[in-house]
Amino acid sequence: MSSIAAAGLYEGTFREDMFEEAEELDHPYFRTKHDSEGIVRKECKRPWRIYRPGFVVGHSRTGYIDKIDGPYYFFKLIQRMREMLPAWVPTIGIEGGRINIVPVDFVADALDFLAHKKGLDGKCFHLTDPDPHRIGEVLNIFARAAHAPQMTMRVNARMFGFIPAPILYGIGSLAPIKRMIRAVLKDLGIPKDVFQFVNWPTRYDSREATKALKGSGIAVPHLDSYAANLWDYWERSLDPDLFIDRSLSGRVRDRVVVVTGASSGIGKAAALKLAGAGAKVMLVARGEEKLVDTKKEIEAADGKAWIYTCDVSDMASCDALVAKVLKDHGDCDYLINNAGRSIRRGVLNSLDRFHDFERTMQLNYFGALRLIMGFLPHMVAKKHGHIINISSIGVLSNAPRFSAYVASKSALDSFAACAASEFIDKGIDFTTINMPLVRTPMIAPTKMYENVPTLSPEEAADLIVEAI
Repeated sequence: MSSIAAAGLYEGTFREDMFEEAEELDHPYFRTKHDSEGIVRKECKRPWRIYRPGFVVGHSRTGYIDKIDGPYYFFKLIQRMREMLPAWVPTIGIEGGRINIVPVDFVADALDFLAHKKGLDGKCFHLTDPDPHRIGEVLNIFARAAHAPQMTMRVNARMFGFIPAPILYGIGSLAPIKRMIRAVLKDLGIPKDVFQFVNWPTRYDSREATKALKGSGIAVPHLDSYAANLWDYWERSLDPDLFIDRSLSGRVRDRVVVVTGASSGIGKAAALKLAGAGAKVMLVARGEEKLVDTKKEIEAADGKAWIYTCDVSDMASCDALVAKVLKDHGDCDYLINNAGRSIRRGVLNSLDRFHDFERTMQLNYFGALRLIMGFLPHMVAKKHGHIINISSIGVLSNAPRFSAYVASKSALDSFAACAASEFIDKGIDFTTINMPLVRTPMIAPTKMYENVPTLSPEEAADLIVEAI
């Protein structure tokens, strides 16, 4: 069993009696297929027959296939387009070369028939589609099967050949371009080297196979007739998203999670949920007494927790916390900046209380920022980390009398929004939760909130779980 890859990227029509004429065999897959076929041709002493199937896809009736390869690499792109755009929206795509696709049942049936037919020893057979589609046509066929937008306008990729290679290489070498390409391809699950085959130059003559199969009833079905079966099987059984462990435990088990303000309210509720899912929870607050109670609750439920006292409004204390956590555990996967201070006072009543603004900024912004900056280098080094900032719905509503509090939360929100784009390619995620009112000690001094709908700390913790 060889492959059409044995021909390399031959320019023109490759016949079944051709072998040495193969060109551009630099790709390892091409080279190995060509060399292994060559061994059979030159060294095999027994009667042999060689079969070169095209790009093998799933069963034409059931769609079954055991791996993602070839045209399947573009299924996630089609799926994403379907999620973002209505099916009637025209899109622009590429035309590309002709890609020879055959279903696995045709290959198996043809192989079985030809292997048992007498008088065919020493021959090679192309198990290919005599009328293959261009890549753009293939993508449109699968787009129709997926009820996704089709590429109404398709551009021949060869038209970009007028651009000098050094210019294309120079643009592709720019760090921002490389990061963007890597991030997009990783998200879509498309190997980078797939694009070097867009302008596939080879056609495959299959007259020997066609002649040998005459009268058997075995022929390549039209791709349109079974594309829906391939798509359905992929989406139900092979879509990589199906295998993502979306449970909280799958995300945080044995991960180091630092939770500030963990002695009560949202922080405590979040710590309990995360520890229950198997996380190693670092409980952080100024006072140790309440943290001990939280730790006992976690351990009573077979969770793991460690206590760290830290005044997040003190920069030296923040630095000490970062150093201690990394020394003790060598890691920080999740940082949940929950500790905060709220002040409810109108601006005119604050004219002689400038320290109100300094205190809120010191804890809500500078303290959280200090921890982020402390843990970031470690997260970048291992290319994994998630920073979750507990903000306020007040940032979105511009609540009166909360200018000091909202300003400090807005500063952290803006920092996270800007930093997120800088670190997305480094595996670091930033999440801001504009938390609504939650029944915690922080809102207790404001009596009017006693008659206002609020979330429980547990419900607020569920938002953190969702973010993770």
